[in-house]
Amino acid sequence: MKIGLFDHIENGERPLATLFDERLTFIQAADEAGFYCLHLAEHHQTPLNMVPVPGVFLGAVARATKRIRLGPLTYLLPLYSPLRLIDEICMLDHLSYGRLEVGVGRGVSPFELKFHKVDHDQSREIFTDAFHCIRAGLTTDTLTYTGKHYQYDNVPIPMRPLQQPHPAFWYGSSGPEGSTWAGEEGLHFVTLGPTNFAKDNIDTYKTAFAKRGGRAAQPKLEFAGGAAIGVQRHIFVDETDEKAKRWAKPAMEAHLANINWIRNRHGVSTTAARMKNVRGTNFEECVAEGTVIAGSPATVRAEIERHMAQTGANYLLTYMFLGTMSLADALRSLQLFTAEVMPKLSGR
Repeated sequence: MKIGLFDHIENGERPLATLFDERLTFIQAADEAGFYCLHLAEHHQTPLNMVPVPGVFLGAVARATKRIRLGPLTYLLPLYSPLRLIDEICMLDHLSYGRLEVGVGRGVSPFELKFHKVDHDQSREIFTDAFHCIRAGLTTDTLTYTGKHYQYDNVPIPMRPLQQPHPAFWYGSSGPEGSTWAGEEGLHFVTLGPTNFAKDNIDTYKTAFAKRGGRAAQPKLEFAGGAAIGVQRHIFVDETDEKAKRWAKPAMEAHLANINWIRNRHGVSTTAARMKNVRGTNFEECVAEGTVIAGSPATVRAEIERHMAQTGANYLLTYMFLGTMSLADALRSLQLFTAEVMPKLSGR
């Protein structure tokens, strides 16, 4: 089992420069501890995400770390010029000496898409057109492409990624349509949400993946079967269950407030059908449904092993620094996790 790190880098109620410095310190510690990859979200016009241009922050991460792989999860393709994103992917792959992992998506929030004048009802077809265009552009010196939304004729592509033919693509989904598409395309896959919900998405992905012959478009030998199949979990570790829950609860509830901020601003219920992943409304509900694991190292280890067995995932995507958590709390939790949980996980 590989273990990665996920982050939105949300509003932490301190100066933005301080927030960025703290995250870089935390990511460096995760790098030294042997985490597989940092996956960074992209959201717009919301306190949930203070790095709405993830490539800029990842450029800093690339030079502050040595081993950890890195990439967006996900680039919201309907918001980009394919040519501009081809250039950015090439730059980041070289800045990181070939450690880039490219997550792609269409954007879960119709509100954020609307801010950018993108109709969410058309966003999937725009996304797939952009994806095929970008993938073609990363493997050629001259791009000629004709799609419904993007057309290029004999455009020079002077840069190529360091990884050949290009960095691996990832897809994160919280619904059957996206999970099926990711499996059909052979992309590496991540999902989230309550245990049964996550299992359903993983099963859907595996079914579609098997129909294409069970081979990833770009296999990764470090994962069983060649494909990373991840599940995200919020992880809080302290010396005892009681200590962990004492500071995990306010951190998680601040995070939930940021998740729901844009929907509440528009007067939309947090259970809106478009937002397919319906999560708990408070810390206790998140623990009960399985999206939060908080406690002593022994408790956290046992819960992780249970979740991985139940969902069928082979990649744990930890979310360990969130809400208004202090850097000290995050680093203490990380140290306990890396010293007392990671070495004892089955298959590690």
